[in-house]
Amino acid sequence: MDIPQGNAVTEDAVANLKPGMTRAQVRFVLGTPLLADPFHANRWDYVYEVSKGGQLVERKHLTVYFDGDKMTRYEGEVLPAERAILPSVNASAPVAAPAPAQEIKQ
Repeated sequence: MDIPQGNAVTEDAVANLKPGMTRAQVRFVLGTPLLADPFHANRWDYVYEVSKGGQLVERKHLTVYFDGDKMTRYEGEVLPAERAILPSVNASAPVAAPAPAQEIKQ
């Protein structure tokens, strides 16, 4: 049995991060961080682990850094981008491309 724990942060979610975003904007894009250390208030840590049969099989860790309320940078590993699942329709009919992700305005 696979047991995922933590924040499943994907490449497409991280692609929406821009320097200067507020903490609230980062939380909207990535979710609430698993770790928000009061001794390191300038960073949030997003950790994701998958265990199978009691053994750790995958671990990803993304750290987002802030200066005050503004994001300055991020580093770490994330999960691959999620693929859009298109509805099954008539195979000969054209399928519209998904709308591009919208950037969060400051």
